[in-house]
Amino acid sequence: MTKPTILWFRRDLRLSDQEALRVAAGQGPVLPVYVLDDETPKHRAMGGASRWWLHHSLDSLDRSLREKGSRLIIRQGKCDEVLAALAEEAGASQVHALHHYEPWWRNAERAVAKRLDLTLHHGNYLVPPGSVTTGSGTPYKIYTPFWRAVRDRMPPPEPQRRPATLPIPDTWPDSESLDDWSLLPEKPDWAGGLRDEWEPGEEGARKRLRAFADRASRYEGSRNLPSEEGTSCLSPHLHFGEISPAAVWHAVSDVGGSVGTFLGELGWRDYAQNVILQFPEYASRAARDEFGGFPWRTGAQADSDLRAWQRGRTGYPIVDAGMRQLWATGWMHNRVRMLVAGFLIKHLLIDWREGERWFWDTLVDADYASNSVNWQWSAGSGVDANLFVRIMAPLSQSEKFDAAEYIRQWVPELSELSDEDIHDPPDGSRPEDYPEKLIGHKQARERALEAHRRMKEG
Repeated sequence: MTKPTILWFRRDLRLSDQEALRVAAGQGPVLPVYVLDDETPKHRAMGGASRWWLHHSLDSLDRSLREKGSRLIIRQGKCDEVLAALAEEAGASQVHALHHYEPWWRNAERAVAKRLDLTLHHGNYLVPPGSVTTGSGTPYKIYTPFWRAVRDRMPPPEPQRRPATLPIPDTWPDSESLDDWSLLPEKPDWAGGLRDEWEPGEEGARKRLRAFADRASRYEGSRNLPSEEGTSCLSPHLHFGEISPAAVWHAVSDVGGSVGTFLGELGWRDYAQNVILQFPEYASRAARDEFGGFPWRTGAQADSDLRAWQRGRTGYPIVDAGMRQLWATGWMHNRVRMLVAGFLIKHLLIDWREGERWFWDTLVDADYASNSVNWQWSAGSGVDANLFVRIMAPLSQSEKFDAAEYIRQWVPELSELSDEDIHDPPDGSRPEDYPEKLIGHKQARERALEAHRRMKEG
């Protein structure tokens, strides 16, 4: 009897362009395994929206494996302990997996490697994180030269097709039940909007990619317009590895127009991984030391303002629309993400880490690297960041990017207002059930600049 090889899935839930699967299948019987490990990440265990997505993605992966005569074994616990126990049951000693770069996954990989023969492969990024360095051999910290260096290596290798068949073990170890993991919300069931919006899994990813490919050439002109379908909506599929970035690149790179701007967004995803590889605590520690002394607001009023922001009750229609879209669908338009982040940080003077944690729990694409890098960019505290003193005006941004229909969709109490009034409802036309602004833009700007000055003075 040939010993099986364990294929350890994590955020790479696909059969196509899956290098670990290809190599494992070439060695003999494959034992596909997913371990729900909430112990190793500790406070970075997946949030509610990600867990909803994970349930459906694992179900989709299992169905795809069963079409090949295989199946997915799922178990819960610390990865190294679970995989070691499973290897003993199955008579396996080798484990194949894709590299992951979050600090807890790197810890898990070291722990597994102490117990079993672990081989790691690349495939979740355009280039292996850490492999692109400056002329002096140091990692890049700034996006623009990093992307220039990555682009010189493009295109990535052609994506591999999923295998026609999979060699299977003679016997299957027991698997836990996905339903018993309680990843789906029940009391209350808040996931109705997620179900309406998303189809997790490889097939859902392919559908999104096909739809986006038809409009990718117009990306530059439409990506900033929340009322239009201009973005790819591929971020959760990429985050869970249901499609590889190489597959996305080869599907759209030749469509012309402004697709290069989109490819640069794929590059930002690689850049974020490059950052957390250098700064593993990026989600909790400002990269610029001076921000350690920033005078963030605290106390009862700040807490009340944070809750209003989370619930989409700030009195700023574009901000409220974004926060309600996030709660309903687990996703938010990219331009609006910038606006709501800037509003929390600079209008409300609330620590960016509060926003990062809220997004971590509510986004279906809650990626540790991208989320933390984006929040530190907005705060001005990152290694490559927007200047804090550049304070966006949400109301004029809403009008500039023609967000009227977007606001009508997500803030229905304003739906009867004209396109002229809906961005900033004037006195007399603001509905009674819509809140007043938490703070005026001019007052917020002056307060933020004063706080920044105090930080600088130390």
